[in-house]
Amino acid sequence: MDDDYARGRLLQAREFRESARSLVTLEASSTYNPAITLMVACAIAYVDAITAKRKGVINKQDLAAAPRLLRETLGNTLPDRQEKFFRRLLSRKDEVNCGARGTSLDEARRLLAELDDFAEWAESAQ
Repeated sequence: MDDDYARGRLLQAREFRESARSLVTLEASSTYNPAITLMVACAIAYVDAITAKRKGVINKQDLAAAPRLLRETLGNTLPDRQEKFFRRLLSRKDEVNCGARGTSLDEARRLLAELDDFAEWAESAQ
């Protein structure tokens, strides 16, 4: 991985986040699963940008390995709160993409606020 890859993933993370924000801000859906899907993609892209820049690798395995790679890359500098949020958001991926349960506007707003905190941290971790 080179710096161009890390920069590209960082740009994608920002775009996924803004797209998720747009869907939530519109308040025009009966379910906000598409917004959560974008939030998951955003978090993954941020983690890819960090691991690509810091360690020269990205997670190419199953998503369950992504938090572990982030921990290996950052060690004790990875805040527990950010790791827990990342794991929790990843656990929603299959549910929002393949499940029948919808995500409410309130829940989407809450997750977006948490994603904003994660993004702020990830931007500073570059």
